[in-house]
Amino acid sequence: MSIAKASLRLSGLFEAELLVELMLRYWKHPWAADSEYRAQLLESATEALRAAAAGQRLIENLPPRYMNLIAALWYVEWNGLSSNKEGRAAERRAREKWLGIVRRSLPACFCDPRLLD
Repeated sequence: MSIAKASLRLSGLFEAELLVELMLRYWKHPWAADSEYRAQLLESATEALRAAAAGQRLIENLPPRYMNLIAALWYVEWNGLSSNKEGRAAERRAREKWLGIVRRSLPACFCDPRLLD
């Protein structure tokens, strides 16, 4: 089973909701306290995992079969920020900072795992 498919199975569990909340709070996402945002983020990440499981590349240097829940959450936030240039500058900077922190903290989630051996 690919990592994308395994992560897709995980996305429906309570543990995935907990992971989303912890990632947002620990790395100080500006919308961490918004339960509707957290639910939408996880739902959108699940859709990203479905696309990856079907073979769609979403992140450069990460083959679709190796897309994981962390990368899917990052991708959804990155895509939302990239496609919507509106909003307060401070909030936008905080979201960009969150994206950078996640990527730097968990770099192995964003590359082909075969390169880590």
